[in-house]
Amino acid sequence: MLSEGPGLAMAPIYKGDISIMRYEKRIKPWIVVRLLPNLQRTVVGRFRSWSDADGHLRVLKQLLPAARLTVIFDPID
Repeated sequence: MLSEGPGLAMAPIYKGDISIMRYEKRIKPWIVVRLLPNLQRTVVGRFRSWSDADGHLRVLKQLLPAARLTVIFDPID
C-alpha cells in the first residue's frame, strides 16, 4: 500500500481497494511519452490540456535533446 505523502508523481494512490489512477486518466488525457527502442514507450507525465503537455515537452526537449519525446491523446477506456 502506498502512502499519500511525497513520492513519485505518477505512482497510483490507493485508498483501501480503490485506485485513483483511473480518475486521473479521465481528467488528464494528454500525455508526454518518451519513445524507446523496440516500439516501447514510457509515460513521462499526464496533463489536463494539450498546451500544458506541449509546454512540458518543449522544456524536456531542451533538457534531453537526444530523447525522442511526443505528446499523445490517451482517450478514456
